[in-house]
Amino acid sequence: MSIKSVRDLEVYRLAFELAMKVFELTKKFPKEEKYSLTDQIRRSSRSVPINIREGFAKRRYENLFIRHLNDAMGSSEETRGWLDFSLGCDYIDQNEHDSLDIKYDEVNAMLYSLINNWQTL
Repeated sequence: MSIKSVRDLEVYRLAFELAMKVFELTKKFPKEEKYSLTDQIRRSSRSVPINIREGFAKRRYENLFIRHLNDAMGSSEETRGWLDFSLGCDYIDQNEHDSLDIKYDEVNAMLYSLINNWQTL
């Protein structure tokens, strides 16, 4: 399959889907979390696909592309940390946490692979 747009990257599509799931889950968080946990987890989850998108736009420049993919991986890990807090505060249940955690692990594996094989795009 030819990669013509960032939307052709499976990792981008998965990261976007996960950010939307996080958004839906956080709608039920308490109002007092609006400017802390809710805001933080939404920002970090959205940062994953946005960094992939920015990196893809700059893919001609290896260092910039890889930097954005590394930033996406960092945001993915940040989101996983916020998911741990969400579970610890009983805002999400164990199944919701585990499902998202596994999917973010997949995103990280895809990003790692892309970082090491970016020339194949």
